[in-house]
Amino acid sequence: MAAGKRSAGLLLYRGAAAGTEVLLAHMGGPLWQRRDAGGWSVPKGEYVPPEEARDAARREFEEELGIPPPDGAYLPLGEARQASGKVVTVWAVESDLDPERIVPGTFEMEWPRGSGVTGTFPEIDRVAWFTPHEAHGRLVVGQRVFLERLADRLASGA
Repeated sequence: MAAGKRSAGLLLYRGAAAGTEVLLAHMGGPLWQRRDAGGWSVPKGEYVPPEEARDAARREFEEELGIPPPDGAYLPLGEARQASGKVVTVWAVESDLDPERIVPGTFEMEWPRGSGVTGTFPEIDRVAWFTPHEAHGRLVVGQRVFLERLADRLASGA
């Protein structure tokens, strides 16, 4: 990804017996199929201004999960620059989404590479709820900061 690209996403959270849990999406396609650590992401996607980041986050949530984004208070968790140079903006929203409800969007790519065969793959292959501690090692490194920011916002009573 070239520098200058922007993505926006929604980090769902809920209260649970074990404390707060967050909903992460496992990236789809053959490159991520067997990868757990670092293979999960905040549901997000790219946008181009003048589209507003929050509007893009809601649109991408629906495109990736196949269900409308939740209503409720959106807590801004700010931006983080990824290793690729892409800037990701995330909002947290409280919701108790059932992972069985998702109907992921798809993308096409040549696979295996160089084979000339194009396959259709899910953008995400599953979503799951995790405690922030469980989520930390699964989430791509550049997005882990959003877990810390959510914890800070919730601790401050946001």
